[in-house]
Amino acid sequence: MSGARLPAALRSGVAGVALLATLFVFRLWFSAALPMTGDEAYFVLWGEHPAGGYYDHPPMVGWWLAALLPFGHAEWFLRLPALLLPIALSLVALRVARPLGSERARLAALLVLLQPASVWNVLITTDTPVILFTSLSVAAYVAALRARSPLRSLSWHALAGAFLGAAFLGKYFAALLGVAYLAHVVFGRRDGMRAAGFAALLIAALPAPLYNLWWNSGHCWVNVLFNFFNRNADAGFHWQNPPLFLASLAYLATPWLLFALWQQRAAVRESARRSVEGSAMLWLTVVPFALLGLLSFGKSVGLHWLASFTPLLAVAAALALPLPSLAGLVRWSAGFAVVHVLLIAIIAALPLETWRSTKLYDGIVLTVRADELLAELKPWADDHLFATDGYSPSATLAYNARRPFAVFGEGSFHARQDDFITDWRAQDGGKILILKKSEPKLDEYAPYFAQVEQRQFELHGARYYLVLGEGFNYAAYRDGVLARVRERFYQRPAWLPQRPGSCEFCSHNFPAETCQ
Repeated sequence: MSGARLPAALRSGVAGVALLATLFVFRLWFSAALPMTGDEAYFVLWGEHPAGGYYDHPPMVGWWLAALLPFGHAEWFLRLPALLLPIALSLVALRVARPLGSERARLAALLVLLQPASVWNVLITTDTPVILFTSLSVAAYVAALRARSPLRSLSWHALAGAFLGAAFLGKYFAALLGVAYLAHVVFGRRDGMRAAGFAALLIAALPAPLYNLWWNSGHCWVNVLFNFFNRNADAGFHWQNPPLFLASLAYLATPWLLFALWQQRAAVRESARRSVEGSAMLWLTVVPFALLGLLSFGKSVGLHWLASFTPLLAVAAALALPLPSLAGLVRWSAGFAVVHVLLIAIIAALPLETWRSTKLYDGIVLTVRADELLAELKPWADDHLFATDGYSPSATLAYNARRPFAVFGEGSFHARQDDFITDWRAQDGGKILILKKSEPKLDEYAPYFAQVEQRQFELHGARYYLVLGEGFNYAAYRDGVLARVRERFYQRPAWLPQRPGSCEFCSHNFPAETCQ
């Protein structure tokens, strides 16, 4: 790899533009062909109900979708931020690496552009704004390190902090970048602006978490409870989690890039010693990945947790490694990208029934053939509230039907935004249709209705069940279901101050009691 010669085609910016155009066309096709996934549809639901925050996470992706929805509802349109994200990331890489030469900068951009997530990830999720604002924050931070005057340095530090705050309003784990900045300031920098610069960065970043705390104090502390309590009930050591973390990192960053960085670690250290860019990239990648690696000993770390920092690894490699090595990395990554494109095209061409023997088949049919499934529900559309027993099918069907689909029952600790959208008091005495992918036990539904019956139908070989309830009993549902929801998901510690009467779930359903 280290002896590879830089291809002339890659030296010409034409090849880079051609690659960018080809990948964009593929991603545009994929974003239009791929049905809206359950998580994405759930975030679209956020956008349809604009708010200062949401149950699971801070509000950034909901705000983005709220801005897009008035202009279109098509999958490819709502996915535009994710579709354009790799272009933004490659431009950041180009800017960070440019002082070390235009050729090195182009290779940095290509390495970012060819990472697996940049090839296939067209999903609009909470991670999309985190990845974007993390990269923009790092670019501003590097600009602060390069600044020739104190005023410009302070301004760039403040902009880096503002972008960090925006990333935090996407997801809490953006705070890992803040920890990395602190580590770099304390252990990696010796310039005279490090203390004042970090102070400017911190001051600019603080409004976002302070706003989030204020919002949570008026909304049951929902995303604090979710992220730090409810989702960690099963936390503990599982032997498979650390290897899974390493495998995820190797996949997203690509094994050859990690191997090259390790094999030529002396060059990486030298890059950190001789340039502010190299020093920043070393600390801003090592610290987050080290913290996530430690976290993996107590919790599963998913691919999406790593996606904000893997582009920085590509930039770190581009800053430190010899140009022939970088050319070899680009070729390997280009081949890997082609494999992804071919694999996705093959899967898209397969008949739906290919997946019939899998446990996921009923969910696949529900997602891919949502219009046909909704046609089966049409006889009850005028006088029933539609519902399912989980957030993913409810969000998916709501997106496709352009009508509400509630979540009936306790659900899980994930994605409970429906607690704030569906007012069960308004359904008292009404009719509810509950779609299920498994055969229901009617005696579990009977206490909540005056009359209940079951229907079923098949669609492309998948069987679905309907629970048709008439005469909904809100009082029984409140005591039998919502009370358990309150106990499981809305019990805040006493040290979290709640603004009086501001927790809608409790004030609506349990006005004489508190969620504590």
